[in-house]
Amino acid sequence: MVNKDIIAALSSDKDITLNEVLRRQIEVAANQFLQNELTAVLGYEPHTRIDRSKDDVNYRNGAYTRTIDTEYGEINLTIPRDRLNKFKNALFPPYVRRTDGLEEMVIKMYSKGVTTREIADMVERMYDHCYSPTTVSNITKRTEHLVEKLHESKFKHLQYVCVFLDATYIPLRRGTVEREAVNVAIGIRSDGGKEVLDYSIAPTENGAVWSELLQGLLARGIKDIQLFIADGLVGLQSAIEANYPQAKFQRCWVHAERNLLGYVRKNDRREIITDFKAIRQAKNLQDAKERLVAFSAKRESGYKRRIKNLVQMEDIFTFFSFPTAIRQTIYSTNLIESFNKSLKKMV
Repeated sequence: MVNKDIIAALSSDKDITLNEVLRRQIEVAANQFLQNELTAVLGYEPHTRIDRSKDDVNYRNGAYTRTIDTEYGEINLTIPRDRLNKFKNALFPPYVRRTDGLEEMVIKMYSKGVTTREIADMVERMYDHCYSPTTVSNITKRTEHLVEKLHESKFKHLQYVCVFLDATYIPLRRGTVEREAVNVAIGIRSDGGKEVLDYSIAPTENGAVWSELLQGLLARGIKDIQLFIADGLVGLQSAIEANYPQAKFQRCWVHAERNLLGYVRKNDRREIITDFKAIRQAKNLQDAKERLVAFSAKRESGYKRRIKNLVQMEDIFTFFSFPTAIRQTIYSTNLIESFNKSLKKMV
């Protein structure tokens, strides 16, 4: 049963591009980098008891705030100070107003499956020539701990109305530059809040990668997901059923349209896609199925095999079992594809 809060959450356009989700992620990471950097400079952890009576003892001495522009909006930084003024903040020098590659670092560094060697390489590039090897090593260790915590810590929210799953290919450097799949899971809560639940980087998108990611969500406390929206990748539905057997599955309608276009002659494309979209715009499930039958009868002679495949895709109609007010949000992975386009801009 879909309650009124869920309908309000999914029919709202709040944050629909997910720029704010990404902006917050970058902001949190940037501030954590600053704290890691200061801790490495001081040589001891926050809240450690020290003797402040000695003149040569350095310790935290408040902070000041400033803003930095990113691809996805302004982020607020709380830049810590130290008593002896030895902390120079290598990432955000004075008067610099924009980030220089921070977005890319955040995406790579906080991806599930990143190796400690890759983290070390990225940290070394970030702080190149700014600190001694020992200090950089200490920053690396703290960063490794944070990345591990990100993918293993328990979730605050244990229920999600729906989760969008999709992958995008971006060029990433592992010795040489290759295009790899960034597999992203974005959840929507009943209060309308959207968050990146987890993501991983792999050479390709496949069912095994998604299965591992979903196992991680379950192990970290997410017990109830009403609906998954994703493409029809082989093995993905099996992974969902194995981890969340009670969840419904919506095959992305837009992916189905694109696949259909790949089998259609250029001269037929406009008319066929218009007719196919009309099925999605039906009033209810019965109306949609009747339109599909009519569509099949009209096109079967020219595209028999492809039309047969479409008729067998019952899961493209799942969104009709939800209220009209939210169907526009859940019939495709358009929401997460906005996020994926953001990733591509960063690299």
